[in-house]
Amino acid sequence: MDDTNSTISLIHAARPPQPSALSNALVFGWRAVLKFKHIPEQLFDLVMTPIMFTLLFTFVFGGALSGSTGAYLQYFLPGILVQTVVFNSMYSGMGLSTDLGKGLFDRFRSLPIWSLSPFAGLMVGDILRHLIASLLILIIGIILGYRPEAGLIGILEALLLLIVIGFGFGWIFLVLGLVMSTPSTVMTMAFTGIMPLVFASNIMVDPATMPSLLRAFVEVNPVSLMTTAMRGVMAGNITAVQLGAALIAPILLTLILAPLTLWLYRRRK
Repeated sequence: MDDTNSTISLIHAARPPQPSALSNALVFGWRAVLKFKHIPEQLFDLVMTPIMFTLLFTFVFGGALSGSTGAYLQYFLPGILVQTVVFNSMYSGMGLSTDLGKGLFDRFRSLPIWSLSPFAGLMVGDILRHLIASLLILIIGIILGYRPEAGLIGILEALLLLIVIGFGFGWIFLVLGLVMSTPSTVMTMAFTGIMPLVFASNIMVDPATMPSLLRAFVEVNPVSLMTTAMRGVMAGNITAVQLGAALIAPILLTLILAPLTLWLYRRRK
């Protein structure tokens, strides 16, 4: 009799509510965080490149470009933060390509979850990478003599802006991860497209010293617009126009590429 009642109660038990999109995204985000525990060398690769860029450009080119390493660091460090986030966003596409090759996303697609939650998890991993690398660069910069005029508030606002930039650019590499066959191909294609944007920008030098045709490109380059906004945030004198110009690219990339990412993901066989 007890067994019968138990069976009946189980049959009539209410179905648990379906997890929300946010809950799905957080679960996949935790999966991305666990990767750092099991593959710690990713963090080493993540932070060493921006640190080397910061030290080399400050001490090798700083005196020649700005008269002193301290003056150049004030100009250069906000830009290297933007560069770091743009480059680090490639890891989401490479991670996606790796997971696709292992068949993990075929399993994810069969689950009753929000369609974009696996990608949201990759983005969470990106955000963590952005914050770790950015904080390390800021610490090194402050040790070398960099002083954000806006203080702690400026640093917090800069980190928030970096997260928005990384989120927007991350969609580019997720699309590459879906259409390219291997992680190495994703990295090659990503570098091919990103390098001209990063180095033909105002991150390292003042565009006023450039030829007129190149300067015209640099002034409308999204990376330059984001770098200008980053300098304004750190100095505490950013304008609404600068902030709006910096957000155009991340917003457009999200609006255009997020639906494209989902479409590419659903049509995979």
